[in-house]
Amino acid sequence: MSEVEAQRQKEIQQAEELLFAGPQALGFAKGLFHGHFVADWVMPYPRVPAAQQTELDKTLAEVRQFLDEHLDPVAIDRQADIPRAVIDGLGRVGVLGTTAPVEFGGRGFMQMANCQVLEEIGSRCASTSVFVNAHHSIGIRALLLFGTHEQKQKWLPKLVTGEQLGAFALTEKEAGSDAANVQMQARPSPDGSHFILNGEKRYITNAAIAHVLTVMARTPVPDSDKTAITAFLVTPDMPGFTILEARMPKMGIRGTATGRFALRDVKVPKENILGPPGKGLKIALTVLDFGRTTFGACCTGAAKTCLRLAVEHANTRKQFNKTLGEFHLVKKKIARIAADAYAMEAMTTITASLIDRGLEDYMIETAMLKVFTTERLWEAINEAFQIYGGSAYFVDLPLERMVRDARINQIGEGSNEVLTSFIALVGMRGPGMEFKEIYDTMMKPSRGLGKAWTAGMHRLGAAVRIPDVPVRSAELRSFANQLGRLIWRFNIAVNRALIAYREPILDLQLVQERIAGAAMDLFASTCVLSRWDAELQFARRNGDSAPQTNHAADLFLRQSFRRIRRFLSDLSENEDKALLATANSALGKVS
Repeated sequence: MSEVEAQRQKEIQQAEELLFAGPQALGFAKGLFHGHFVADWVMPYPRVPAAQQTELDKTLAEVRQFLDEHLDPVAIDRQADIPRAVIDGLGRVGVLGTTAPVEFGGRGFMQMANCQVLEEIGSRCASTSVFVNAHHSIGIRALLLFGTHEQKQKWLPKLVTGEQLGAFALTEKEAGSDAANVQMQARPSPDGSHFILNGEKRYITNAAIAHVLTVMARTPVPDSDKTAITAFLVTPDMPGFTILEARMPKMGIRGTATGRFALRDVKVPKENILGPPGKGLKIALTVLDFGRTTFGACCTGAAKTCLRLAVEHANTRKQFNKTLGEFHLVKKKIARIAADAYAMEAMTTITASLIDRGLEDYMIETAMLKVFTTERLWEAINEAFQIYGGSAYFVDLPLERMVRDARINQIGEGSNEVLTSFIALVGMRGPGMEFKEIYDTMMKPSRGLGKAWTAGMHRLGAAVRIPDVPVRSAELRSFANQLGRLIWRFNIAVNRALIAYREPILDLQLVQERIAGAAMDLFASTCVLSRWDAELQFARRNGDSAPQTNHAADLFLRQSFRRIRRFLSDLSENEDKALLATANSALGKVS
């Protein structure tokens, strides 16, 4: 193994160790890479408990009324500002503290309920949904999860009402998707009473309007020459806190206050350390996992808006003496948006439920959700745009704004390319370690035959056994059987890739992309199947002996299964060499 490859493996292992307190049961996504279907993570389809659903319905009604009466996405975009009156109103209807405990003035909602609120906002205004996500889902989330009781008492009551606003400050010039590369320094004072912070942060949502910022900085590791990332609660009234750029002009989500700030010898009391010193990366990664679920909810809401707009126009616009909806190529676009929106909602609900259940090993699922929903929304907006034709290009329709707003989604909170590699590499790590045990024992039998035998039998068992997908509705059994067989084929493909490439697979991103793509569609189709199964069971419990086919779910599964088969076949039949040679030629590199 090369030095670079060894470092990559070390980073993956460190990420897992940071996130998990101890040995964990195999999660759903990791189970796929082992050839398993971990049914109890995804079935039965989760529901918000009845008591909270009543409160959620009331909240959603209040939120919808407020948004109808006071939210003007066009004005927010043109003026590049979310009015303070809107922020105050969001606080009054509970949006800014949805998951905060009731004792601190929050709603006390679970993540599934929170996602329904964010979906509603995301269906209307991307700037507002990003603002709320920055304030709540990542801004004060770290305080909710890792703050002391004293810190929560001090900050939360004003944060959950919107009297004060929060921000999450991780990104720097050299630290974006590479969250571990934070360079901002924090050195302890001689008497240990405070830390002195120096450095700059950029692309920080709410930077210039936040009253409390969760800032990541490097602190010395005691009795060592190393440093580790620590989270600090920083306020803009601290001497040395300087806003370098309050609102960076940008293509989309213009209503958000995305800014740059500098800390110059800022003294932060040690009481403002959030979580254990040196564990800031764990806090950052955990918070981003929460943010990615609400990211998925916001994208789902926007996709549903695309569907509504596309259907309205297709049913009313006439060309060649026909409504647009009568043309098959338009039907194709609408069908795809409908199928993808259904899947996006199912994935968001199931991923949020993993958090609500207190499970820990969901970092692949949240990454899958983020990549899948942002890519599908981008496609949905473009399909709706095409249905409207030239009229969509003008500012009197929302689609040109939606195009501008949606483009950041594939970059923010971890670029989709980085997360795609992450999905593949973290997923393959478990099977890869088992193969390594077998290989090392073959090379050096004295290392222990027992562990190699166990690993070998585990790999063999997964290779010969097709997992069962336990749906309750008989009409879905064919889809369930196909899904089980595709998981089996996926496991074999992962095994072959690990055997064929071994350590170099860490740098083969085209292979990683196909493996991650297949894994994401396996997860998405599982969520769709689980949701459809629950809908059929609900219909039967309510006296419908022959419920109608859910055409969106049916189409999604058929298309998803085809994509999975294509991803797997492309592992062996592709034009990767020609692609890389062409890129190297364009880059002026010798291949």
